[in-house]
Amino acid sequence: RRVEITFVKHDGTRLKAKGKVGESLLDVVVNNGLALEGYGACEGTLTCSTCQVILTQEDYDRLPDSPEGEESDMLELARDSTPTSRLGCQIVLSEDLDGLEVNVPESPNDIRIQ
Repeated sequence: RRVEITFVKHDGTRLKAKGKVGESLLDVVVNNGLALEGYGACEGTLTCSTCQVILTQEDYDRLPDSPEGEESDMLELARDSTPTSRLGCQIVLSEDLDGLEVNVPESPNDIRIQ
């Protein structure tokens, strides 16, 4: 099964893509060749925060888990982090997330090069 995700860039550009259940948002970006410069620089190893997305509170509450451990640490260092920020590499698609819309901050902050 495939689900549709919309990535909303800082300038309002909307990028719609589909991903398979079980893939992460980072997988969706990579597999669809979406134009999100710098997104997922560490390839999902939880050593950067470039795949940060910001969700509405309602969508954030739909996720099966909350950030903890390394993800929480990376979010603390992320530029423009909000209480509803998550790392896209940690959001795994399920049928419940079909139609999810996520906001992508203006410039990903790669904490590895600060």
